[in-house]
Amino acid sequence: MDYQRTWSGITIDSHVHMGPIDQEDALLRILDVTGIDRMGLVSIQNARQGTGLPQSLYMKARHPGRFYVFAGLSHAERLSGGEVKTPSLSEQARELARIGCDGIKMIEGKPTARQIMDVPVTDPYFADYWATVEELGLPIVWHVGDPEEFWDPERIPAWARDRNWGYGPDDVPLERLYSEVDEVLGRHPGLRIVFAHFYFLSADLPRAAKFLAAHPSVCLDLAPGVEMLYNMSRDREAASEFFIDHADRIVFGTDLSSDMEPAPALARAGIVHRWLETGDDFRVPPDADFLLGPPEDGIIHGMSLPEDTLARIYRDNFIKLAGRDPAPLDVDGAAVLCDRIAAAAEALSSSPAAETEAGRVAAELRRG
Repeated sequence: MDYQRTWSGITIDSHVHMGPIDQEDALLRILDVTGIDRMGLVSIQNARQGTGLPQSLYMKARHPGRFYVFAGLSHAERLSGGEVKTPSLSEQARELARIGCDGIKMIEGKPTARQIMDVPVTDPYFADYWATVEELGLPIVWHVGDPEEFWDPERIPAWARDRNWGYGPDDVPLERLYSEVDEVLGRHPGLRIVFAHFYFLSADLPRAAKFLAAHPSVCLDLAPGVEMLYNMSRDREAASEFFIDHADRIVFGTDLSSDMEPAPALARAGIVHRWLETGDDFRVPPDADFLLGPPEDGIIHGMSLPEDTLARIYRDNFIKLAGRDPAPLDVDGAAVLCDRIAAAAEALSSSPAAETEAGRVAAELRRG
């Protein structure tokens, strides 16, 4: 990072991914090199592999006070045609809150997830779940949509095309995803949601402002999607004005992952810091991860936001959602949940439960 940060207060990153528990030390190194104090681990469940949530529970148990956990839901029963039995989504939400998860992570709304399970979030399958989460006041980090250019074969970046993130006429349109969200929020106006990646509205700040005005309980996170920085760099003054006017509705995030080396992790976090804190004109550094694209893709114009705006984005808004400190973990309850995740993975993949990441975590939790 070739600049000096102006913000010296606590920084909470709301959007981080934890891989296998063997990457524990790697994630701790990322905390150190980036200067991030606490992380929200967003934990999508992979039912077949028994991964996602268990590793985050492991980090929460091992490092109290440093990691919040936003737990993904299990759809193993529906995806297996009833072969695997799981609690209902509503029951899962109650269990996650009971054992000390700080919120819920939803990928239901990303088109690739819709390809796997074509169930709209307005379907009766989700009805009791939405009511329960609203009742409990659990915050949600929710990925809905993708950059609009992913629906345009002429504009989609090569790295996105290679990951099958290009969408065509057989995929759910972006506007349908947005209309489903509006319907859910209309039914449940008390839902406390952070929409990941700025809800992919960075190219249309007036629309983003109308969305926030219509739904007072939601926020937007800053996990890049590098298109977000390029879109808002087209008009630095308008972007800065938006951030100051909506300082209570924006949450810092990076999309860091425990499998990253320190240099690309620092580059990823650093571009967001530099964009928020300075008036610099700069490019993505050469050692950034490939999802941010090459430096020649464009210039980012920093917004040099005032200190009180930075305080809300880096710390205060997240604390209002998830608490000043991560919730304590019920280790026994977490081990029981990991056992169930491991058993489902064994049923779906024939991998021995004890050898799955969930099985390993259950054993570690019981060892203390």
